[in-house]
Amino acid sequence: MPTQNEIMQALSRVIDPELGRNLVELNMIRELKVQDGRVSFVLALTIPACPLRDQLAREAERAVSTLPGVKSVEITFGAMTPEERQAVLGRGQPAMPKLNQFNRVERMIAVMSGKGGVGKSSVTALLAVALNRRGKKVGILDADITGPSIPKLFGLPPGGLRGSEQGILPAATAGGIRVISTNLLLQAEDTAVIWRGPLISSAIQQFWTDVLWGKLDMLLVDLPPGTSDAALTVVQSLPIKGVILVTTPQELATMVVRKAAHLLEQVNIPVVGVVENMSYFRCPECGSMHDLFGPSHLNEITAAFASPPPVVRLPLQPSLATLGDSGQIERAEIGELDALVEILTEPK
Repeated sequence: MPTQNEIMQALSRVIDPELGRNLVELNMIRELKVQDGRVSFVLALTIPACPLRDQLAREAERAVSTLPGVKSVEITFGAMTPEERQAVLGRGQPAMPKLNQFNRVERMIAVMSGKGGVGKSSVTALLAVALNRRGKKVGILDADITGPSIPKLFGLPPGGLRGSEQGILPAATAGGIRVISTNLLLQAEDTAVIWRGPLISSAIQQFWTDVLWGKLDMLLVDLPPGTSDAALTVVQSLPIKGVILVTTPQELATMVVRKAAHLLEQVNIPVVGVVENMSYFRCPECGSMHDLFGPSHLNEITAAFASPPPVVRLPLQPSLATLGDSGQIERAEIGELDALVEILTEPK
């Protein structure tokens, strides 16, 4: 029958791919018991909804099951206290760029939603353009590794990235916005990126640590849909100062965005704004507003916050699709974003 020390040694070989450390070192193994070959313990996750919980449990069970005398392995899930989570993340996170002697990024903001198709990339691009027009030095980290849209919106060709002795040089738009994206690494923009979660997480971290961003007032991170690997990597591994949530009027989109809000609450990342995209259509002839996708649900989202964040309603504007498809998003004019841009540019 294995001893508790032998079991802990086996579990020390199981690595959390997001944090890069083993389960024992992270103090994730709790209430370990061994009786008649039956092993049981609690796996304390950083957050209850951790998307890696099943993967970690499978690997932990496999590691313990290989020990002689083990008949069964029972794993139950628990969660770290906020203090424990802060201690774990604080020791090794957020990762600092290897090029920190060259990089000076004042503020990093993520653009997030729990649902696809709500326009996160468009909102990210429009915010970058608005900030750039105010004289801010802006960069975009396209964290949607398998479905990048940012290069297309700005008319940046595939295969446009170059390396130097200092690191990877980001592409630059016509207006001087610096961009890093997987589509800038590919020879054709429609090449599929077929990667699993750990590789996607590693790529996101490299886009932060190995890129020569230089001096930026703002780095915007365009996240893929959902609250799984990529989103968790960004909020745990990058020095995010706040998140902008993007939604649309449909009640389904609102429900999924609330999931993203709950994730951010668990990791103590503030929501600095909520954008309801495609919120209404303004008739060009009479100026009347029409709720094409139903009534706004912004009040339902903000009601969940102790301190409601600023909200913005963006109209459905067909000209934006034309500009984006032609790579000319920098010509767009969206005055509705001005209030949010003011907040982002306030001294901190």
